[in-house]
Amino acid sequence: MKLRLASNAVANLLGALVPSLVALGTVPVVVRGLGDASYGVYSLVTAIVGYFAVIDINVTAGSVKFIAGFSARKEHARIGETVFFGVIIYALLGVVGALGLFGSAHFLVTSVFSVPAALAAEATATLQLAALGFFLGQLQNYLQSVPQALMRYDVSSRLEMLFGVAVPLLTVLVLINGYGLFEVVLVRVAASAVHCLVLWRAIRRLLPDLVLRWPARATRHGLLSFSAWSVLSRFASLSYAHADKLIIGALAGVTALAYFTVAATLANRVLGLTYRLSGVLFPAASALAANGELARLDRLYLKATRYVVFLNAAMLVLVVVFAHQILLYWMNAQFARQGALVLAVMAASQFVDSLTSLPSLVNDGMGHPRVSGMFAVVRACAGVLIVWLGVARWGIDGAAWGHLAASLLFSLAFIGYVHGRTVPTALRRLLLRAYAPTLYGVLGVAVLAQIAERLFVRTAFDFVFVLAATVALLFGAGMLFVLDKDDRVVAWARVKACLGQLA
Repeated sequence: MKLRLASNAVANLLGALVPSLVALGTVPVVVRGLGDASYGVYSLVTAIVGYFAVIDINVTAGSVKFIAGFSARKEHARIGETVFFGVIIYALLGVVGALGLFGSAHFLVTSVFSVPAALAAEATATLQLAALGFFLGQLQNYLQSVPQALMRYDVSSRLEMLFGVAVPLLTVLVLINGYGLFEVVLVRVAASAVHCLVLWRAIRRLLPDLVLRWPARATRHGLLSFSAWSVLSRFASLSYAHADKLIIGALAGVTALAYFTVAATLANRVLGLTYRLSGVLFPAASALAANGELARLDRLYLKATRYVVFLNAAMLVLVVVFAHQILLYWMNAQFARQGALVLAVMAASQFVDSLTSLPSLVNDGMGHPRVSGMFAVVRACAGVLIVWLGVARWGIDGAAWGHLAASLLFSLAFIGYVHGRTVPTALRRLLLRAYAPTLYGVLGVAVLAQIAERLFVRTAFDFVFVLAATVALLFGAGMLFVLDKDDRVVAWARVKACLGQLA
C-alpha cells in the first residue's frame, strides 16, 4: 500500500499556502473597489455564514477514517455506502443552514447588526445569495475529503489551489469592471458550484467502480459515533480559541484586545502551517490500522513527529528571538512594545499545542476519538478559567501566560496518556527517537540567535542579516541532527541540483 506521505504533505501545504498568498495580495484592491462600508458588510456576511457552520456534525472526519480503511481492505462497496451517506448528510445540513440564512437575512441586517440604511437592501440580498453558497460550501467541504481519504492530496490540493487563486482574481476583475458587493458574492457562489462538479468528476475517476447505495446500519452507526466525538473535540477547540478575545475585551478593553489579537494571530498562522503537513497522517494511520500494519505506522509516526517538531521548533526560535523586530517592522513601535512578549509566549504555547497534533491524528486513526474529544473538552473548560485569571491579574500578558500554562498542563498530559495506549508507540521511544534529535540542534541555535539579537541588532539591516544567519544555522542543524541518512542524501542532491541550475 503506497502512502506517499511526503508528496501528500507538501501538496496539502501548498493547497492552503498558495491561495492564502493570492488572497492576501488582493485584499487592498478589494477594499478599494468595494469601499470601506461595503467591505465591512462583506466581512459581516462572511462572518455570519461562518457562524452558521456550527451545525456541521463533522462527518468528514469519520468518512475519511472509514474510506481509508475500506480502501486499504479493497471493500469498494462500503466506500460507496460511506460516500453516499456523507453526501446526503451534508446536503441536508446545507439545506437547513441555507434556509436559516435566507429566512433570517432581513432580520440580521436590519435588527441585529449596524448596517447603514443605504446598504441594507444590498446586504440583505447578498446574505440571501450567500445562503446558496453555504449549501454548496457544505457539499464542497465533504467532497474534498474523499480524495484525501484515498491519500490523493495531490488531487484535492490542485483543485484547492486552482479555485483558491481563481476566485480572488475573478473578484478583482468584477470590481475593475464596476460591479459591487452582490456580484462579488455571486462569483464566489458560482465558483463553489463549479468546484463541486469538478470534485465529483475527480472522485469518479479515482473510484471508477463507485456505486452509491444506502449504508448498512453498522456503517451508519460507525460513522455517526466516530463523528460525534470528533465534533465534540472541534467545538471545544473553537470555543477555547475565541474565548480569550471575549475575556480580554470585557476585562482589558478593545485597545488591549487589538494588541493581543495581532500577536496571537501571527503566532497561530506561523506555527499552524505545519498542521497541513501533519494532516495526511490521519488517513494513513486509518489505512495502516485497518490492515494491522502497526510496526509500519510506528516508524512513520516517529519520523513524521521528528520532522514536524523540528519545523515547529525552528519557527518558534525565529518568532521568539525576533518578536520585537517582527512587530516593529510589520506593524509599528507601539505594537512592538505592547505585543512582543505576547507574540513570544503565544508562539511557545502554539508550539506545545502542536506536539499533540500528530498523536491526536494517530489516536483518531486508530479509532479512539473519545479520548481526544474528552481531553479537548477538559482542556477548553480549564483553559478558559486559567486565561481569565491571567487577564484579571496581568492583562494581555497574563492571557498569553495563561495559554502557555494550559498548553503545558494538558498537552503533556495527553501525550503521556495516549502513547502505549491508543497510539502504538511507547513514550520513551517518542522522546528518544523524535524529540531528542530536535533538541540537540535547535537549542544551540536559539542561544546563539538570542545573543546575536541582543548584541548586534540595531537596524533593519542588522535584523535581516542575523535572521538569515539564524535560518542558515537551523537548516544546518536539521540536516545534521534531524534528517534520516537516506533523506539527507536526497535533500543534498536536490540542493546541489538547484545550485547548479542557478549557476
